[in-house]
Amino acid sequence: MDKGKLDTSSLIGMGLLGALLFWFMQTNNTEETTKDSQTADKEVVESKPVTPITGSPNDSIVSQELKDAYGAFAYSTMAASNQASAVKVETDLLSIVFSPKGGYISDLQIKNQKRKNKDNEELVKLIENNSSQLNLNFTTQDNRTINTKDMIFEPTVTNEGDKKIVSMKLKTSETAYLEYRYEILNNDYMIDFSIRSVGLSQVFNSGNEPRLSWQLKAFSNEKSVSYENRYTEVVFEYDNGKDDYLNAAKTDEDIANAVSYIAFKQHLFTSILLTDTPFTTATIGQENLVEDEKVATEYLKNFYAEMPLAFQGGEITYGMDFYFGPADYDILNGYDRNLDEVLNLGWGIFGWLNKLLFIPIFGVLTSFIPHGIAIIVFTIVIRLLMSPIQYKSYVSQAKMKVIRPEIAELNEKYKNDPMKKQQETMKLYSKAGVNPMAGCLPMFLQIPVFYALFMFFPSAFDLRQVSFLWADDLSSYDSIAQLPFHIPFYGSHISLFPILAALATFVYMKMTTGDQISMQPQQEGMPDMGKLMKIMIYISPVMMLFFFNNYASGLSLYYFISNLITIGIMYVIKNKIVSEDKVKSIIEENKTKERPKSKFQQRMEKMMEQAQQQQAQQKVNKKK
Repeated sequence: MDKGKLDTSSLIGMGLLGALLFWFMQTNNTEETTKDSQTADKEVVESKPVTPITGSPNDSIVSQELKDAYGAFAYSTMAASNQASAVKVETDLLSIVFSPKGGYISDLQIKNQKRKNKDNEELVKLIENNSSQLNLNFTTQDNRTINTKDMIFEPTVTNEGDKKIVSMKLKTSETAYLEYRYEILNNDYMIDFSIRSVGLSQVFNSGNEPRLSWQLKAFSNEKSVSYENRYTEVVFEYDNGKDDYLNAAKTDEDIANAVSYIAFKQHLFTSILLTDTPFTTATIGQENLVEDEKVATEYLKNFYAEMPLAFQGGEITYGMDFYFGPADYDILNGYDRNLDEVLNLGWGIFGWLNKLLFIPIFGVLTSFIPHGIAIIVFTIVIRLLMSPIQYKSYVSQAKMKVIRPEIAELNEKYKNDPMKKQQETMKLYSKAGVNPMAGCLPMFLQIPVFYALFMFFPSAFDLRQVSFLWADDLSSYDSIAQLPFHIPFYGSHISLFPILAALATFVYMKMTTGDQISMQPQQEGMPDMGKLMKIMIYISPVMMLFFFNNYASGLSLYYFISNLITIGIMYVIKNKIVSEDKVKSIIEENKTKERPKSKFQQRMEKMMEQAQQQQAQQKVNKKK
């Protein structure tokens, strides 16, 4: 899966050769300078000094061929092509290589983050060998079309305190140039980036707006291609704070207005371009490069975005930023630029549950206990918080079970009069103090929690490459055996946590669905709900088994523990707290009381009476 990467040994060798050559020329002064530059601010900068060429594009040093191809920019191309080399900057967090051709970042790795599994020493890479390109397309007054990705920039590197500044200049002269400027802090994933032109107002064709394009091929850095690609997508912010995304499952494209950032998200890592001045419009797209998820692949998607830039006084001046780093909620949210929306935490109430409840609770737990144990404790906390809802649901089911014989009698007595049967059944519910919807409502209240947690675990960066029991990475599947063949929708490996979760789901459904099946009366002309529920007892665990085999083992662990706890809570409620005799006594007591009818019951009874009157009138009319 991993093809040839930037050869660090070759870079070090080239540096050593250069140092030896310089030593022959000027004794060993460079040795001390090199040593100081390598240790200062824990950064390394590898670059070849650029010797400026004075003069103008009309000088004889510039060939006619370059003049014909690049016009005014032939000067910079001639000067830099003979002198410039790649610039490498290393910080505590990032390893970055800047290419003089195009002036953009040609290689970028994330420090302290390894690819595939924790035994692999190769660092996570977001860009390698020009897999990402930045291009500014513009026309000149002599009707030449310039693409900066094809041009040679002149690099310079300077230090300002704890900040490393890389300047890439495309010159027409020493005083007129287009500059890409990168300001890099030692302990930050955010890179201050700006594009500006100086003295080029007489070169640019102001009638054609320049267009900035950014392209990036997303690497596969995790074990499961299918799972990683499911969360590799484009996210963008537009129209003063709105956010949207492209469908990760397919090749897609969109056009948005007033775009303030574009994120090329690679599941647990992301590359983001932010702008201080929103782009008036942007064409944003992605091409799915995964043809067969069964086969390991190097690239997942090809992302691209194109945005027009506006001239200001005939010049280009845009302040922007690049973020290259983890798709981690705490890090992204810390920039206070709405970057937390890059994470797919769910919309509406689901997202708020994650942001305000689940992420803070899980963050506190992982601050003092291992992540695997934290998931178990986290699950216990969630299930205990939900136990009152579960209690109400069970009590309602128990009440329905007690009055089931009386409902059966009404069904038999009024089997030829559905309207009367429904009316008498409603009276029985009211007299016994039973609400048939009370058992369903608590289940609906649990859906937001279920879905929010389903979105939370795939976005939990803290689980990446964290081991627990037999799982070597809680953010990926926990394979215990490889199969010699591929099973459709399942995969070519066996994950244990999904098996345990499926078994626990089966036991839980047998406990809770058995009574519900027996309470389901067969309605004439309607599907047999009892049979459908019996089938679901077996289908649901099998679906879970297939669905979660390639999912994060942390999510499967949560569902396994959650179902175990739920089974325990149900056992205690059923056998220790709510007995059938106790429920019977409550219902009998309710029957002796005069219970006021709710407005809903009054409306229902009135509607039924009206319906009965209409039926009686219809019978009279038929007889006439």
